Amino acid sequence: MQARLEAQKASPGAYHAMAGLETFVRKSKLEPSLIHLVKMRASQINGCAYCLDMHSKDARAAGETEQRLYALNAWEETPFFTDRERAALAWTEAVTLVSEDHVPDAVYEQARQRFSEEELVNLTMAIVAINGWNRLCIAFRVVPGAYQPQAHKAEGAA
Repeated sequence: MQARLEAQKASPGAYHAMAGLETFVRKSKLEPSLIHLVKMRASQINGCAYCLDMHSKDARAAGETEQRLYALNAWEETPFFTDRERAALAWTEAVTLVSEDHVPDAVYEQARQRFSEEELVNLTMAIVAINGWNRLCIAFRVVPGAYQPQAHKAEGAA
């Protein structure tokens, strides 16, 4: 597999704009573990190999368990996730798949029970960001495998 192009080099300004959104999400008061789960789940839905590689490594480096990462695709059928995480995962799926059901009211109400208004906006921005990264990586065929969490922190990339 070969990348089509390197977006960061081709358009540094565009990449910087995406990195700015990512920085906002990281600085929000949302739990880092929750953000990792959201990034993984959206990347699973979108089929982004690069982001799955990256975010599974980041999640494990931050202490996430293998069991929860392996079960994430079937999160509704496991006891491994908190009610807050379940609400975030349902919200992630609905926002990621917006063209299917336009984010149903029931999913919104579930999320509102577990997140303040500010948290819900910030969670949605996290979902917007990972969906954007997924689309960039898939469109330009970014090659997975070489990413290391330490390098990611030094780069400040998503």
